[in-house]
Amino acid sequence: MDMHTVVVGTSGVTASDVLAVARDGARIELSAEAVTALAAAREIVEALAAKPDPVYGVSTGFGALATRHISTELRAQLQRNIVRSHAAGMGPRVEREVVRALMFLRLKTVCSGHTGVRPEVAQTMADVLNAGITPVVHEYGSLGCSGDLAPLSHCALTLMGEGDAEGPDGVLRPAGELLATHGIAPVELREKEGLALLNGTDGMLGMLVMALADLDMLYKSADITAALSMEGLLGTDKVLAPELHAIRPHPGQGASAANMLAVLKGSQLTGHHQDDAPRVQDAYSVRCAPQVAGAGRDTMAHARLVAERELASAVDNPVVLPDGRVESNGNFHGAPVAYVLDFLAIAAADLASITERRTDRLLDKNRSHGLPPFLADDAGVDSGLMIAQYTQAALVSEMKRLAVPASADSIPSSAMQEDHVSMGWSAARKLRTAVDNLTRVVAVELYAATRAVELREGLSPAPASQAVIEAVRKAGVQGPGPDRFLAPDLAAADAFVRSGQLVAAAETVTGPLR
Repeated sequence: MDMHTVVVGTSGVTASDVLAVARDGARIELSAEAVTALAAAREIVEALAAKPDPVYGVSTGFGALATRHISTELRAQLQRNIVRSHAAGMGPRVEREVVRALMFLRLKTVCSGHTGVRPEVAQTMADVLNAGITPVVHEYGSLGCSGDLAPLSHCALTLMGEGDAEGPDGVLRPAGELLATHGIAPVELREKEGLALLNGTDGMLGMLVMALADLDMLYKSADITAALSMEGLLGTDKVLAPELHAIRPHPGQGASAANMLAVLKGSQLTGHHQDDAPRVQDAYSVRCAPQVAGAGRDTMAHARLVAERELASAVDNPVVLPDGRVESNGNFHGAPVAYVLDFLAIAAADLASITERRTDRLLDKNRSHGLPPFLADDAGVDSGLMIAQYTQAALVSEMKRLAVPASADSIPSSAMQEDHVSMGWSAARKLRTAVDNLTRVVAVELYAATRAVELREGLSPAPASQAVIEAVRKAGVQGPGPDRFLAPDLAAADAFVRSGQLVAAAETVTGPLR
């Protein structure tokens, strides 16, 4: 486990903090400022709890049951009950990194001093994460409004020492046993605390932060494979000239074109239109690669802005305000996050689509400008990469279905009290699948493009392209030759892209790509 420490204060966290905790096992500490803010907000909640007037979330029921005033002796039971009843998820378990991000981001809001949770509850949340204990959270249960209720409830259940959780050894055990093993006392929830642990956009936000990190790497990877395909197709790199992109100044487009140009520097394979009279210009999938990938990059920039705002937010209902008021609000609605999650799925699907079109062009002897059919060794006897493109097409087709927005849907709940919801959790879950598929789609283009470049005998690829080819061959992805069992090669190409080795190999020549 990485011993890097993330200190949580009152003003939010960064995307790098989320990634460090969720993926790298970073330890968490609460700042002195956060502990002071937690204690001050708790005093306000306890003062309100002592008054006879009902206060939502402190001395009332929840949602459509908010009209009932709860007597003092029943309030601890109320907080336990909301956690138990809301821990109603179903389906497969979600990934460990998602659960860690979920818990960490809820802790971030708790430490803001706007929730009224006691400092010891926040410390227990940090202790559970530091111990490597991961609550069991299920795929289904969040509508992305009133927060990611069921997922967060399963996390709160672990804090209470109930339900099941996974230990640092990966073994599922009763949560109470795991807490005891690590010397952590279960929390006994008091007024407002159960509600405060459930009412946030933390799951969808955590998945957004991780998707942005993955897509940043994948868009660089796609620029590299697009450049390799341009070489394999003897395309022209003149369309990548900075002055052409300066007159349509979308930042992402310029960055993508610059990346491709850096990869292609020194290539003998580009610019052979004069050798093929019928071809005046390259097809859109080659010529417009920066425009499509660039639009996706700009979409990511917008999504990153939304994520940064959300990371700086305190999402709870009700909230404790600096002047001592405890006010109901609608900040738990996931629409801002849900929209960009859906937008990213659309951009990813389009990047996959144009990537697949380049792959198909490399395999079609009528459009590949001299390459053998399907890049086969002995076409007819060998099928070459014919079915690799089928697999790629199947992945792209699924990504197009995943691009249908979840946030355009809403199903009323809680006896029509919660009558419009964001479906942001669902948008995040399908985006994770889309990102996973995009990695495979880029890997298939890498496999086809490197083979195509190697088949262009007598012409040297760019030094960066050659570095990629050498690295991918060392990683176990074989080059041209007779038909063989293809799935292991594709799996190795997928691992090469997924691990960041593709970008790293190109950058040994180009320097950092944008």
